[in-house]
Amino acid sequence: MVIVKDERMSRKRTYLMCPPERFTVAYAINPWMDTSAPVDAELALKQWQLLRETLTGLGHTVHVLPAEDGLPDMVYAANGAFTVDRTAFGARFRYPQRALEADAHRAFYAEQGWAYVEPTEINEGEGDFAYLPEAYGGMILAGHGFRTEAVAHSHAQEALGRPVISLQLVDPRFYHLDVALAALDDKTITYYPGAFSAGSQRVLAQLFPDALVADEADALAFGLNLVSDGRNVVLNAEATGLAAKLASAGYLPVPVELSELKKGGGSVKCCVAELRP
Repeated sequence: MVIVKDERMSRKRTYLMCPPERFTVAYAINPWMDTSAPVDAELALKQWQLLRETLTGLGHTVHVLPAEDGLPDMVYAANGAFTVDRTAFGARFRYPQRALEADAHRAFYAEQGWAYVEPTEINEGEGDFAYLPEAYGGMILAGHGFRTEAVAHSHAQEALGRPVISLQLVDPRFYHLDVALAALDDKTITYYPGAFSAGSQRVLAQLFPDALVADEADALAFGLNLVSDGRNVVLNAEATGLAAKLASAGYLPVPVELSELKKGGGSVKCCVAELRP
């Protein structure tokens, strides 16, 4: 008897992005940022536009949040909030250089008529939260250790009414959850174990025995900072090893080049917030 693997199914998504019109590396707040390395602003914008076109070409809707003066990291739109059921759990940034980004995101959700939860603790939005709608009735994986405070996880659980699993990040190179772990579909994840504490590694192995486990090379290539619709996986072009693993697992890798935006410590996912109605 021949067993045929179920075909991966894509699902239309809605995203929020912000163009890198003010992007530069003016300060260093993560290990990837080097203020002495110049940014090619024109190339950064072209790469961002290609990412946006890639997502719309896959059939997804992309809203654009206008860039604002004095906020060079605003291109990393995933950090501004985390959404579930048309409710935005707002961000409160760790570093003052990014604090005003939260106001721009709050205004966007108000304009769209979404409920908005004002944060009381430091958290950096979808940078440290991942959602799996089908896992255990709707599960939130939440990172802490560098940017988001662990106490924010319980606030998110109360505000969004979904179980939250706290995961401790221990490697400063992987300062946000979204550079160490990603949802591939509504119940499946990929992650790099070395980014997490020993206890968190055990939790992930228990909850997700069928996860696609990435290695350090995959993670350092920003491969886990990806966006997936359940079939098409948009990821950094440098992450060739992870792309091969994804293809073997039945996903369709869609590589994009984001060399300039990597200089700020982010790649595909950092630039893309998912809007979950």
